[in-house]
Amino acid sequence: MPTKRRSKGAYMISSVAEMYNIHPQTLRLYEREGLLKPSRTDGNTRLYTDEDLERLEFILNLARDLGVNIAGIAIILQMRERMEEMNRQMQGFVDYVRTEMLSKMQGSSPAQEAAIVPLRRPVMVPVVSLRTSSARAAVLNAPIPSASRASVPSAPIADGDGAGVGAAANPDSALPPRRRR
Repeated sequence: MPTKRRSKGAYMISSVAEMYNIHPQTLRLYEREGLLKPSRTDGNTRLYTDEDLERLEFILNLARDLGVNIAGIAIILQMRERMEEMNRQMQGFVDYVRTEMLSKMQGSSPAQEAAIVPLRRPVMVPVVSLRTSSARAAVLNAPIPSASRASVPSAPIADGDGAGVGAAANPDSALPPRRRR
């Protein structure tokens, strides 16, 4: 909902109410509920910045266009702030990893070159997720080396719900017998 904004600055409650065609009490309610946080002058007059107006536009979009109540708006704004914080943290992590990778790619460290015994590089082991039944079946149905066959139990391996998975399990054996009518 673009509006007619003046240049950068702060706006009093009456001008904001007029710009957005809402009652000043609505703005006071939004402040009381914690949705808006306008700054105050020494005389305790509310002053709305451009950031406050952007937030107000988002709030009015939720309320007018989408029909979200005040409690829902508060939750949505809270989730939005958390997502922005998580995004900042992820960006910081990506920047950290990028700088570490660049430093590793530019050459080995002086400590490793000066070491009497060469330092080992860390071994990266791929992590296999067994959350899907196809991944479990692929792992469980994989051929077993002949040296370790004697230690493998012949009973079916049960997954979380008690039904057996793998080559040894019969998928029909987990079901109760069918009753005839």
